[in-house]
Amino acid sequence: MTYAAAVLLGICAGVLAGLFGVGGGILFVPTLVLVLGLTQVHAEATSLLAILPTVAAGTWRQQRYGHVRWRAALVIGIASVAGVEGGAQLATSLSEGVLRRVFAVFMLVTAAQIAWQFGRRQR
Repeated sequence: MTYAAAVLLGICAGVLAGLFGVGGGILFVPTLVLVLGLTQVHAEATSLLAILPTVAAGTWRQQRYGHVRWRAALVIGIASVAGVEGGAQLATSLSEGVLRRVFAVFMLVTAAQIAWQFGRRQR
């Protein structure tokens, strides 16, 4: 893994997270797999860990503007712990190829949903 590529990835994900409120996984995982050569499972796990500083910085900044709803964030955060545990167990039980296909389908569905919502707002 080249550190220059990792730094560039981190900067790009940080900008996207600050601009759109996305976690960066849509950028992290494909880049870690395709550019840096990690396996799908390692890329997903690395993405989950790498996003923690982004989440902390984004939350700190957004709470200064009064945009954070703490009760909702707490409920979502606690529920996410169970989801992450189940997802991690599922990810390690699938083959590399199946996991990549599932991730690709997830990315396509997400892109289609964003495009559909954008199209609805344009009308």
